[in-house]
Amino acid sequence: MRVVVAEDHVLLRDGLTRLLRAYGCEVVAALEGSAGLDETLQLPEAEVAILDVRLPPTFSDEGLRAAIRARATRPGFPVLVLSQYVEQLYARELLASGEGAVGYLLKDRVADTGEFIDSVRRVAAGGTVLDPEVVAALMNRQRNAPVDRLSPREREVLELMAQGRSNQAIAEALFVTEKAVAKHINNIFTKLDLPVAVDDNRRVLAVLAWLKI
Repeated sequence: MRVVVAEDHVLLRDGLTRLLRAYGCEVVAALEGSAGLDETLQLPEAEVAILDVRLPPTFSDEGLRAAIRARATRPGFPVLVLSQYVEQLYARELLASGEGAVGYLLKDRVADTGEFIDSVRRVAAGGTVLDPEVVAALMNRQRNAPVDRLSPREREVLELMAQGRSNQAIAEALFVTEKAVAKHINNIFTKLDLPVAVDDNRRVLAVLAWLKI
């Protein structure tokens, strides 16, 4: 897997580069700002990008905009953006195309190296990964909505689905069987009036669309 990294903090940029290489990834480029980022993301050898939302020169949303532009010219191009804080608007804009292969994580998640690399691989494989804090904020925002029909356990399952978890991973996290997870998921789609989809990415996008991210 060949990766482009854009992060202005030198220690984090160096740490990401070392971490990715340790897990067998090739870092095509490690940039400190938005200069040259658009061109780099168009390189044929760039297979996935990890971008800080806020990059020089303005530290506003350069990384996010670069991600959106790259996916406009390269539909489905895998992008994982990192942010210091929960910004629901960033998640909404990143997912606006309705395609998979996107992720939005808080920078604190990088400390869990195994989980972070797993997130990168899920995004690279076409999945959707949202930070648990972002999912929780979105869930809590919904009031008097169909999501209120869900039981507490079904809400837990839905949150894990929105994080891009597989049925097996959900079962392990909740200490239940995969059969029980499948039943909960069927109930969720029924209560939310959503068609059942066997593809993990499509089902996550469907849920996120319903939650009006």
